Amino acid sequence: MKLRAIVRPPGRNFKSCISTHPYHHTVNLGLALKQHEKYCSVLQELGLDLIELSPDDEHPDSCFVEDTAVVSGTRALITRMAKESRRGESERIEEILSEFKQISSVKAPGTLEGGDVVHLPDSLLCGITQRTNFEGATQMEHWLETPIHCIEDPSIVHIKSHITYLNKNFILVNPRYIDNSILDRFTKIILPKEEVHSANTLTIGDVVILSARHNKTSKLVNEAGFDVIQLDMSEFEKCDGALTCLSIIF
Repeated sequence: MKLRAIVRPPGRNFKSCISTHPYHHTVNLGLALKQHEKYCSVLQELGLDLIELSPDDEHPDSCFVEDTAVVSGTRALITRMAKESRRGESERIEEILSEFKQISSVKAPGTLEGGDVVHLPDSLLCGITQRTNFEGATQMEHWLETPIHCIEDPSIVHIKSHITYLNKNFILVNPRYIDNSILDRFTKIILPKEEVHSANTLTIGDVVILSARHNKTSKLVNEAGFDVIQLDMSEFEKCDGALTCLSIIF
């Protein structure tokens, strides 16, 4: 069955996104819109059907749709984001997903964000971070009926900034996590020390999409047998976002 991707372009208030990036103040909305358009074009070229939502001008981070839901099999879980200012982002997402999946929602005191969930071939890897807690992870495991492995690191925002699964048993990993036993069954591609922030990649089949800034990581991924597409994501990176953040693929 053909894959779908829910996407939403940044709204007028995108510059007010939650960010710790030193160049956050230089966010260029016009450039962000062009980068988002290119991102969507690549997804379509790779065979995905896009479900394109209208911008949400009330929520600056709303283009980062990944955080609003986790989809697995016939079920979807609407998340409860840690930042209260983001909790209205999921309303339209829930409407869309309910057309395709059985739906439930994370309940307080659980918090969960899609940026903390890595889809593995037979399970999910969940980061217990600044944005996701154990209660949220437990609710996800119960509803999605999928085994979950947790990596706890309260110093980070999202685990997908440090670990992503590519395909064919390859996992891209920040060196700080290489000794975690949860990852032992995978073939690890260890990020170069100059590019430890390059883990957030998006894999569609045998194609891996990476940031244009991360040439060393791109070379390693290509040598592992994947085709690579590099995209300029500068404006989203300034808002602490990256490639997986911009879509929900199911």
